[in-house]
Amino acid sequence: MGAATSAVLVMAAVVAVAPGAQAATSDPLRGKQWGLDQINAEAAWGASTGKGAVVAVVDTGVDFDQPDLAGQLLPGATFTGCADVRPCGEGDFRGPDGKNNGDEHGTHVAGIVAAAADNGIGIAGVAPGAKVLPVKVLEAGSGSSEDIADGIRWAADNGADVINLSLGSGPGAQLLTIVGVDTLMRDAIAYARTQGVVTVAAAGNSSTPLCSDPAFNSVAICVGATDSAGIHSYYSELPVKLDLKSVSAPGGSGGLTGCDGDVWSTVPVGTGSATCGGGNYDSYAGTSMATPHVAGVAALLYSQGRSMDEVEDAILYTSHDPLLGLDGLWTPLYGFGIVDAAAAVAY
Repeated sequence: MGAATSAVLVMAAVVAVAPGAQAATSDPLRGKQWGLDQINAEAAWGASTGKGAVVAVVDTGVDFDQPDLAGQLLPGATFTGCADVRPCGEGDFRGPDGKNNGDEHGTHVAGIVAAAADNGIGIAGVAPGAKVLPVKVLEAGSGSSEDIADGIRWAADNGADVINLSLGSGPGAQLLTIVGVDTLMRDAIAYARTQGVVTVAAAGNSSTPLCSDPAFNSVAICVGATDSAGIHSYYSELPVKLDLKSVSAPGGSGGLTGCDGDVWSTVPVGTGSATCGGGNYDSYAGTSMATPHVAGVAALLYSQGRSMDEVEDAILYTSHDPLLGLDGLWTPLYGFGIVDAAAAVAY
């Protein structure tokens, strides 16, 4: 069994308001989705909505009954809690025991990627025309490197164009890969790349200078977080890795500016916190929320018929550094910058 890996890269949200968005859809919470505006998502939809692209959310599983994900989900795979045969399910957040063990995270991530747009309920995803392939590798917020690696390989072999990893090891765990103690996730991501799959992975939420693993030691794009003002989020790792393949995206303020300063998305039916309104939606913060913004942009690009290398180049070299006012220039604070969906689809 590989080393244990923490999955919960979200931070609790509290009450207040942040700048609203100029919504062009009928989704009631669209005005709270400042992240879509920060990455110019709607401006990209004229060129691509992600139709035909598949994003694997390798995470805690997804609620197949979430109304805003109706028609957006493909049958996936479950790698946690399997007795004999693996996988042993289709990626439902409840897992083989039929219980929710605090596994709302994957449904939140899936909504950021591809919640239905302009359907009169909830939110809009970055790539509302894309499909989500849910792969459950985490239970109660954690999982093994073996399950995560197997989930990555399964996704690469079962139609994924993009793999979203809103998960990561703790600070210092990069050494385990460097010295060869645990290379399972790195090797699985490398395998996915041989299948033409782009992987995006969270930088981490420990405020340290380096991307966490599996982002740091792999060919994945590492994603740091920004707040609604486009400032690097205080909790986010700096998006620093040796191959410089990193960007930033909306992750929220980590509770500093309340629910609307973090990232609204879908959660399993009825599990939304009372603090942020309850019901089928909730506001989380973290590099876990930043990562699916980038996965959604990748889906927009794959939908245009681009190759893996073309998708990566478009994401990296059109990203914008808000402090320097430049595109495609790498810095330790933002990586290549905040992703820009509209610029990427036009690249």
